[in-house]
Amino acid sequence: MAKDKRKQTNFDPKSLVTGRGPGQSRVTFAPNQVIYAQGDSGDAAYYIESGWVKISAVSPNGKEAVVAIRGEGEFFGTRCLVTGRTGTTSALTACAAIRITKSALIRLLREEPDFAVLFAKILVCQSIHDQENLVDHLTNSAEKRLARALVQLANAEEGGDSRPISTPINQGILASMIGTTRPRISFFMNKFKRDGLIEYRRDGGLRVHDGLRKFLLEP
Repeated sequence: MAKDKRKQTNFDPKSLVTGRGPGQSRVTFAPNQVIYAQGDSGDAAYYIESGWVKISAVSPNGKEAVVAIRGEGEFFGTRCLVTGRTGTTSALTACAAIRITKSALIRLLREEPDFAVLFAKILVCQSIHDQENLVDHLTNSAEKRLARALVQLANAEEGGDSRPISTPINQGILASMIGTTRPRISFFMNKFKRDGLIEYRRDGGLRVHDGLRKFLLEP
C-alpha cells in the first residue's frame, strides 16, 4: 500500500502529457498573445512547459480583473470539462505548452488513475492559491501583494535562501498582476533592492531572497 502511495506522489504528468499522444500537440505563444478569449467555446486544456500566462475576466462595464496566474507545471483551460471560457487567457511571457483536447483529457482521467489523482491535486492547489491571492488583493497593500507575487514567481519556499525567477518578468507585467501602476512597482522594487530582499542579476534576471518571504509574515 505504501509503495502505491509513493508511486502516486512521484507521478509525473509529463509521462502522459507528451504532446505526441492522441489529441495532444505542442504549441508556443508570444508575449501578450491571446490564447483564448472570454466567451469562446471550451474545446481544450493546456499544460505549461515554460513561461507564464494570465487569466483575466472583463465585467459588463469593461473593467478587467486578473483572476489567476499560471506557470510551469500547471494546467489552464480546464473549465472546458464543464463549460465554455469564462475568462480570457493570454501569455505574460514567451510560453510553451501542450494542448490537450477535451476528449483526450477525459480519456486520460478515465484510463490513468495516477494521472487523475495528480490532476485533481494540481487543481486543488491552484484553487487554494487563487483564493489566497484574492484575500491578499482585498486585504493587503500593493507592496505586500508585489512581494507575494515575486515569492510565488520564484517558487520560494520556507527555509530556502534565495531563488531566481526563471522567466524574465518586466514591471508592466507585475503591475498587471497585482493591480497597480508601473511607477508604484518601480518604487517598491527599488525599496526591496535597497533592503536586500531582491537582487538583479547580470543576465537581467531577478533573484528573490528569503527575506522577502519573511517580509510577508510581518504585520
